[in-house]
Amino acid sequence: MQPVVLLHGLIGPFADERAVIHLHPAVVLSPDLLGYGRETDVNPHGITIDAQVEYVRTTLNNGAPNTRVHLVGHSVGGVIAASFAHRYPDRVDSLVNVEGNFTLADAFWSAQVSTKTPDQVNAMLEADRADPARWLRESGVEPTGDRIRSAAEALVYQPASTIQATARAVVEYTGVPSYEQLLHEVFERTPVHLVAGARSRAGWHVPEWALTEAASYTEVPDAGHMVMLEAPDSFGKVLAELVADPRRNNAALH
Repeated sequence: MQPVVLLHGLIGPFADERAVIHLHPAVVLSPDLLGYGRETDVNPHGITIDAQVEYVRTTLNNGAPNTRVHLVGHSVGGVIAASFAHRYPDRVDSLVNVEGNFTLADAFWSAQVSTKTPDQVNAMLEADRADPARWLRESGVEPTGDRIRSAAEALVYQPASTIQATARAVVEYTGVPSYEQLLHEVFERTPVHLVAGARSRAGWHVPEWALTEAASYTEVPDAGHMVMLEAPDSFGKVLAELVADPRRNNAALH
């Protein structure tokens, strides 16, 4: 099986061993994107979608050279994944879009963050870090012990400057007509699987053309937008099924 590359969203990583175990024995790469994790020292002024795409290319050249991969992008990571697939189609065997942004309507929170002052964003992040259970509840997630621990890890995964820089980058990149054309071209030449949390699906603005052209569409039951954090085992099983048969063409609802 080709390697699987997990690209995280605006806040927190996107790899939980309870999900990743279902992908074994495939190689699984889950890079810290620019500004996140081990890359927090990156100048936030250099955080753009194009820069993230090139960072992902470097990651693949180092960790999965000379091979095609299954690219999985969550939320903001879905934008980066689509842009990568458009620029380097020869490196992508399939693309799994997990509630990734299609229009500015999907970037409403990024749009809010992008207009705040740095102090306001920092204060917001510090408040969430002080009470991850509240952060989960406000996101519609029941704060169990495991989820609180995962939320705490997610909230310290990046500084406020990274959140704001990434939010601005997403708004700028997805707010122009050329982004929809980019998506059309990706769907035409790459199998694209759409995955949503059942509870958050109504808030995901997937155009009809994307549902029609997608290789598959799947909903993870009893989960919202933070599907990896909330339902890692169920999500891992979905991913394993998709990458095992990346070119299937159906609209199955799981």
